[in-house]
Amino acid sequence: MSWQHSRHWVFDMDGTLTVAVHDFDAIKRALDIPLDDDILGHLAALPAVEAATKHAWLLEHERELAAASQPAPGALELVRELRARDCRLGILTRNAHPLALLTLQAIGLDDCFAVADVLGRDEAIPKPDPAGLLHLAERWQVAPGQLVMVGDYRYDLECARAAGAHGVLVNLAENPWPGLSDGFAEDCSALLGQLQAVAKAS
Repeated sequence: MSWQHSRHWVFDMDGTLTVAVHDFDAIKRALDIPLDDDILGHLAALPAVEAATKHAWLLEHERELAAASQPAPGALELVRELRARDCRLGILTRNAHPLALLTLQAIGLDDCFAVADVLGRDEAIPKPDPAGLLHLAERWQVAPGQLVMVGDYRYDLECARAAGAHGVLVNLAENPWPGLSDGFAEDCSALLGQLQAVAKAS
């Protein structure tokens, strides 16, 4: 069965279901993190007190962004179509769990995801580690190969590949990681169009 027929979908949040607004270089400068470093990886390696202070700043900054989130083109239609098909839907984000819930509420999709199926950076080792996807596969009692991970960055694709799931890249004009992805669409509207075409053909 192709990934387009999957009934188990996991979405990245920021830049995938929402319009990307995070300025990661600005965040790194504010937190005195080298521009080449991964933010969460850098913070994890800091002494506890310093890490706590910087995590608190990051959380407050992200809270402001979450409250003002706007849905990415086609995201509402895609998620609601999958929901109407009775698919299981999850979120796997490097953001914090409460802010992921706030973001879903802000964009009007909070009724489509069970709270326990929304995993943030404290519920699972952050992507590209596959722990979050493997957790959802176990929770949903399916093989990881039945999951589709939809995201806008290589971490999402690397996470899917490591878990044995399918990785689909969205919201880019072209695919810079064709070797990591099983599917690609310029935005969520285009992905929905692909799924509808496959459903019609079958």
